[in-house]
Amino acid sequence: MLARIATFAVDGVDARRVWVEADIRQGLPAFTVVGLADKAVREARERVRAAMINSGYEFPLRRITVNLAPAYLRKVGPAFDLPLAVALLVASYQLEPEHVDDCAVIGELSLTGAVRAVRGALAVAEGARRAELKRLVLPRAVAREAALVPDIDIVGIESLQQLVETVRGDHAPPAMPDEPPEHGEEDAELSDVRGHNGLIPGLEVAAAGGHNLFLQGPPGTGKTMIARRLPSILPPLSREEALEVTRIQSIAGLRGAAAGLVTTRPFRAPHHTISAAGLVGGGNPPQPGEATLAHRGVLFLDELSEFARPSLESLRQPLEDGRVTIVRGQQVMAFPTSFMLVAASNPCPCGLGDARCQCAPGDILRHRRRLSGPLLDRMDILMRVERPPSDALRRQVAPKSATVRERVVAARERQLHRLHGQPETCNAQLTSLQLRELGRVKPAALQLLGELYDLHTLSARGHTRILRVARTVADLDGCETVEPDHVSVAASLRFDDARELAEAA
Repeated sequence: MLARIATFAVDGVDARRVWVEADIRQGLPAFTVVGLADKAVREARERVRAAMINSGYEFPLRRITVNLAPAYLRKVGPAFDLPLAVALLVASYQLEPEHVDDCAVIGELSLTGAVRAVRGALAVAEGARRAELKRLVLPRAVAREAALVPDIDIVGIESLQQLVETVRGDHAPPAMPDEPPEHGEEDAELSDVRGHNGLIPGLEVAAAGGHNLFLQGPPGTGKTMIARRLPSILPPLSREEALEVTRIQSIAGLRGAAAGLVTTRPFRAPHHTISAAGLVGGGNPPQPGEATLAHRGVLFLDELSEFARPSLESLRQPLEDGRVTIVRGQQVMAFPTSFMLVAASNPCPCGLGDARCQCAPGDILRHRRRLSGPLLDRMDILMRVERPPSDALRRQVAPKSATVRERVVAARERQLHRLHGQPETCNAQLTSLQLRELGRVKPAALQLLGELYDLHTLSARGHTRILRVARTVADLDGCETVEPDHVSVAASLRFDDARELAEAA
């Protein structure tokens, strides 16, 4: 008999439907799996045989051929164990075909017949809904995650025997697992920062518009501390963004089996020894990199000058396009990479960068050459983090995160209202056309920006980025139009010499 069961394969950060077709014929006992399956899928033959026998079912001693269609799609991982076992039960007349109609099955089997958790439950549930399937059967450990997708019946099971009894109607579907307790992990508080109150406005502008940020200063002055507190002032994730982040983290295996919806924006801080493939994605089959894991959040590159230049150059396209396309072995995958880039670096090899610096001119030149010029040109805000005086270190306390976040959220709401109906969600994503049509920039502000463009020999990209930051400064001020003062503030956040800027303005 021929049996056909629907399941799903994780392809990048999405799930694609796969048909498990099982055919049992007379002949010498054999068990063949075809359809571009990797070693883990081929090993499923032994797991399925033991699981069926230990669960009290008969394993057919005939010629078994299983096809995973479509054959051009690579199938990876042990998530095909359970649908393969169900297909064999149907093909051997131990389970009626109508019991699994309009039903998708996914899960890993142990030799005892128990069902183990798999990655990507949320992506699979979204794929089942797109395929208009009515029911999804999967491990109970990840049922709560899959239940985040509406309009589909989620059935969480713990064993192969329980699956058969449930789809037959012998027993009611098991209840959802209990919601895991909150761990109480919160973002670091901005008020922990001391002696750097002058940097808070720039940090607020970066958070309000989703702008890239570059921090430069001697070691121990607070660059990493400031960067790690940026997520605490970012606006909360919307429902769509939270589902997107949850799906990516589930596929990457960063979520616990019973974890629910992600509620905080991701913050990724890879080590400087990371490769280009680890940063933007790669491998065979292609896997998402740190840039995708930071989607809708912050990617922090500490000690920027220590990163390999090919790794830094690989970030240029993801920063501009909001996605990265990976081509490996005739396989093309696109990963989302809409994140805030925050980078920190020392001014010179010794890190002091002042009168105490003893670095030779050649060492300083080599240090600066390690910083990618095209990448730095994509940074919207550049701030120097100097060693604070002792008095400021004792008395200057940054405002509470909640206070700054309130202003940031208000500015983001103005941006969302302005960009209603557009795919962009913040000023950092605005195109040049949108800036002209929606930016509401006054002629006097454009004139000042033109003077700064000539004075500082800006690139066309730098010109546009200053205008985006100026639009964010205006949103924080509650102003509908971009004034010359807003351009001056935006430019002061990009250039090192604020005094020269003030004279030019």
